[in-house]
This record gives sequence, structure tokens and C-alpha cells, in this order.
Amino acid sequence: MYRRPTAASGRRLASSRCRRPYDLRHSALSTWLNAGVDPADAAERAGNSVEVLLTRYAKRLDGGQDIANRRIEDLLREYE
Repeated sequence: MYRRPTAASGRRLASSRCRRPYDLRHSALSTWLNAGVDPADAAERAGNSVEVLLTRYAKRLDGGQDIANRRIEDLLREYE
């Protein structure tokens, strides 16, 4: 039986990332995608298909839109 109090304690246990057993997994996979990890690589590491990864785990994280905007601007500057 999974027991979160033995795996995490105090502040970590109270964190929103620890509400349900899969919250930490969800957070990690969303973070990988937000960091620019190729979805095929992230899916393979997670043991999921790309479709499952993108439909279940590709959620926007705080600051994600700013990061995406910077990446787009950087790419467009290369073509100037």
C-alpha cells in the first residue's frame, strides 16, 4: 500500500504536488515538456505514447507562455 507520509513529510506532504500519488508524476512530465524535452523522448522515458503524454500531461505551467514567447522571438531573430 502506498503511504505518502512515509515518502514525504512536512512542507512537501502539504504541497499541491503531493495531493494524489500521480500529482508528482504529472508535475514532472509537464515540467519536462515545458523545458523543451522532445515529446517522443519524454513519452518513452515515462512509458507512455506521445498521444497520452500530450493529452494528459501537457499542461501550462507558470511562466510557460513567457518561455514560449522568448523561444519564438529567438528563432525569429535568427532569420533577420
